[in-house]
Amino acid sequence: MTYAEALAHLQSLRQFGFQPGLETTRQLAAAVGSPQDGLRFIHVAGTNGKGSTCAFIESIQRAAGRRTGLYTSPHLVRFGERIQVDRRPIPDIDLARLVARLRSVTPAGLEPTFFEFTTIVALMWFAEQNVDVVVWETGLGGRLDATNIVEPIVSVITSVGLDHQQVLGGTIGEIATEKAGIIKPGIPVVTSADASDALAVIGHRAKELDCHCVVVGASAVGRLSTPVSLAGPHQRLNAATAAATCRLLRTFLPVSDEQIAGGLARTVWAGRMQRLQRGPGTWLLDGAHNPDGIAAFRRTLGEEFPGSHPTLVVGMLRDKAWKEMLAELAKVAGRFVVSPVASSRTVGAEELRDTLKELRCNRPVRVVGSAAEAVKAASADPFVAVTGSLYFIGEVMEGLGIEPGASGDERGLNEWGGGNRTGG
Repeated sequence: MTYAEALAHLQSLRQFGFQPGLETTRQLAAAVGSPQDGLRFIHVAGTNGKGSTCAFIESIQRAAGRRTGLYTSPHLVRFGERIQVDRRPIPDIDLARLVARLRSVTPAGLEPTFFEFTTIVALMWFAEQNVDVVVWETGLGGRLDATNIVEPIVSVITSVGLDHQQVLGGTIGEIATEKAGIIKPGIPVVTSADASDALAVIGHRAKELDCHCVVVGASAVGRLSTPVSLAGPHQRLNAATAAATCRLLRTFLPVSDEQIAGGLARTVWAGRMQRLQRGPGTWLLDGAHNPDGIAAFRRTLGEEFPGSHPTLVVGMLRDKAWKEMLAELAKVAGRFVVSPVASSRTVGAEELRDTLKELRCNRPVRVVGSAAEAVKAASADPFVAVTGSLYFIGEVMEGLGIEPGASGDERGLNEWGGGNRTGG
């Protein structure tokens, strides 16, 4: 099987949409010898911050000399970003080989979803590579997410907010219940959730399953004396959560304070308050795609660039709270360049412009037809910030030439499912 054929097979699995439940994933794992049984997992769920927290944890563990596996979603440009060993994406040739093997042993009549299938591919790769620890991010929710077939050494739950309500529930409490589904009997829990409803649910579940629960809040952030490579107060909370997690695991995975500090200082996580210089201008890329994420973006903008009003390059998806997000962004923009996202779920650029008019935004708005055109339209401006969608960030990264172009429509693989989509 070639790499292109592997991508085509993964693309074909999108038709099966979202199948809540773990039985298909377990059967698929069993077909390749249940590779998860020989691995150690740090399982991470949450609404915002879980990807960055995963990146911090991975960096700390690698600083301690361990071989790490990292499984996250969505990818920004290339599919291999989802499955990394020591922060190196799975090579194309190995992805093709593992997809072919898994397809050949899939039991007759079993129809795994895209995410179920790729989750098992990740397990196969991590087992082959003999990693010491896997940092394992949920795709959506937790309780019925395909990643939840593993027995972790710690469960981590970051912030809990309103997102994916059509799948996870309409209240903070309901969504927290899904996230808390990754908690296992007797396995410690670390959480940075601050909503009272979420903390109540997580605390109750931890007590019910006899789990030690560590809550990371403002005091832990205040005690974090080390520099953090990712900008913003929300990233310091994510860093404190990662540090607390690694300290809790010292019995199993020894790590020094110096290694924690080094890991936090050297963490790289693309598309999250990522600062770049392009020609005369500064570009800031942030994949905020829900109201809490946009609020964090605004706070960081004020902290890192006080008094600034950047050109905002924006693309958004319709199944997000895009009008609410746009209203918040209108408060800080110097001008807007609005573009569609290369997704069937996109909000049209003209609709973004018209909504800004309805919001009585008095900033100039330029409508363009694609992320590539948006990059050109803003290229001469001194300060440009890009936000609204992780998918859109990936398109802009290609337009800026900071990521190699995808093979075919690899970003389109983020569109799998009839409702279970990750990121945005």
